Amino acid sequence: MPQSLAKILVHTVFSTKERRPFLRDKVLREELYRYLGGILTNLDCQPIIVGGVEDHIHLLCALSRTCEAAAMVKEVKRGSSLWVKTKSKDTQDFAWQNGYGIFSIGFSQIASVRDYVAGQEEHHRKVSFQDEFRQLLRRYEVDFDERYVWD
Repeated sequence: MPQSLAKILVHTVFSTKERRPFLRDKVLREELYRYLGGILTNLDCQPIIVGGVEDHIHLLCALSRTCEAAAMVKEVKRGSSLWVKTKSKDTQDFAWQNGYGIFSIGFSQIASVRDYVAGQEEHHRKVSFQDEFRQLLRRYEVDFDERYVWD
């Protein structure tokens, strides 16, 4: 085959350092979602939806066939962290957690994951980020050691 083609869909989740609520300001959050989408687009990783709440982010995107998952997350976190730090004096200490979760999804799951990401504010009225992340790890059968998940 003379051409390489791919469609790898991933749901990525990461929090602010120590889950600090740096993203309380809804206007800043919405701006950040657009900025994250722009970084994904520049990486040729088609963004489907970006969302979250004051202490973490969810990305649903299609990985570029030439972009490794770890490289995508590294660039998204690096670029957005630099950007958030310029937004106000309150965000000058902004940082993302060191780790992340990334989960592959099937094409038939796009709508349900998109709805899940879009409903984050409502979801987190009942469920903490830590409980949500544990549920994702269990759903995707990812072995983890609780001592090394949080920072």
